[in-house]
Amino acid sequence: MKILVTGAAGFIGSALCRALAERGDEIVGLDNINEYYDVALKYGRLEANGLRRPFIEGDIVKSHEYANLRFVRMDLCDKEGIDSLFKKEGFDKVMNLAAQAGVRYSITNPYSYIKSNIEGFFNILEACRNFKVGHLVFASSSSIYGDQKEVPFREDFKTDSPVSLYAATKKSNELLAYSYTHLYGFSAIGLRYFTVYGPWGRPDMSPMLFATAICKGEPIKVFNNGNMMRDFTYISDIVSGTIKAIDYEPDRVASNEAGFFKAYNIGCSNPVRLMDFISEIESAMGKPAEKIFLPMQPGDVLQTYADTSALEHDLGYKPSVTLHEGIGRFIEWFRSDRNPLRP
Repeated sequence: MKILVTGAAGFIGSALCRALAERGDEIVGLDNINEYYDVALKYGRLEANGLRRPFIEGDIVKSHEYANLRFVRMDLCDKEGIDSLFKKEGFDKVMNLAAQAGVRYSITNPYSYIKSNIEGFFNILEACRNFKVGHLVFASSSSIYGDQKEVPFREDFKTDSPVSLYAATKKSNELLAYSYTHLYGFSAIGLRYFTVYGPWGRPDMSPMLFATAICKGEPIKVFNNGNMMRDFTYISDIVSGTIKAIDYEPDRVASNEAGFFKAYNIGCSNPVRLMDFISEIESAMGKPAEKIFLPMQPGDVLQTYADTSALEHDLGYKPSVTLHEGIGRFIEWFRSDRNPLRP
């Protein structure tokens, strides 16, 4: 099976490329390697998958680690480049993880979200339509639930009150995908990712921020005075569930006009208090954190809590890594030479 994975230099994308390559799929990874955060981490992830620089725009690089993994540096907004790639490669399935990430960053840099998350995603949909890709999986987000009070979050909850532009763009992805699958007869699954952590995680996310600050003896920022809950999910569980969504073959009427779309939560279904999460990091590092307690930030939500029963029922998803295990593995990587951003 030939699969395109966009966002291949990202946290989830790089881990997914490796897992798919190890099981024998033919993988083309794509990423624009933007500078939203330190590109040393992105290059490190690519190199861990056997993909070495230079990465020249549009040129395909072969992995020296996996014979069935290749990489191309390209932006989703490059419609001509995307169309050319789809035409040349003839993908069976597409996993779209490429997006401008970050809730708080969307407050100050809104245009980058419209370009990448809407225009870029639209180019992927058009390519799937025009080049007869049978199945698309794409990253949605738990942020589309907004400041939802009822928990756990279920897929049938209303998601029309996003509290950040990032969340609004992810909601738009689901609407666009629904429309395209039903108009043009392919299938799509939107995965509403909850908070993901583990080795190679993003430096703008709390695990890396906390571990870095503790390592340097600097204070950590604890928003809303620590009164927050997050459904933290370890990277290997996320990758496992994502592969199940890629492999899924929905039952459809035997017609070229029959489309399929569904959104699934993918999380741990076991929310953790932010202060307990910090305590796990402190314990793993053997050092307490100095804490600065701050108010709620614009775009943030009080809690996330995934009801994953639909994903478990339909696709057989079952997360297995406990927070204690996951934090231990993360800190082990954080302190190792594999971490390009090690303090």
